[in-house]
Amino acid sequence: MARMSDHPARWTRSTVHPDMWADPDDDPRDSDGAGPDGELPTLLDFLDGYRLTLLMKCEGLDAEQLARRSVPPSTMSLLGLVRHLVEVERDWRNWIHEGDPEPKLYGPKDADFHGAVADQAVVDAAYADLAREQAATDAALAEHPDLGERLGKDRTSVRELMVHRIEEYARHCGHADLLRECVDGRVGQ
Repeated sequence: MARMSDHPARWTRSTVHPDMWADPDDDPRDSDGAGPDGELPTLLDFLDGYRLTLLMKCEGLDAEQLARRSVPPSTMSLLGLVRHLVEVERDWRNWIHEGDPEPKLYGPKDADFHGAVADQAVVDAAYADLAREQAATDAALAEHPDLGERLGKDRTSVRELMVHRIEEYARHCGHADLLRECVDGRVGQ
């Protein structure tokens, strides 16, 4: 009889459920070594993990599946989430700089979700936009490695910006779990 203190055997390819995202031994979000040292590297590691998780949730779907809305009247879709995070990355740069805000890329309120249509060109553009906007925000924040430094008109700390970014991606990864499950039954991991 197994005791509560016994460790279960590690999952193997033969025991992994077919609806899992990645075999635990091959999950690109996991590393075998110790976690990063220091607060900023830890925050960046968590941000990278959630960014990768979002992309994994969208992986292998066609334009129609990515644009599929959850339940009426919601406009939420996986493609809409990608486009929304493009706008969010742009907006975070507005918090960093004191000048005029960058305009929304997709248009007025909720255009990121409304414009998430089943067109491969829209999908390709959204992924390219996301990579570009993430890189631009990363570069802008890399100029401010002191987490206590206060930036922009609102004097928001770099730490708060970093934690808010992680929170935003984590929250939307939860949405992505449910959206993906509606598309093809795959569940979060």
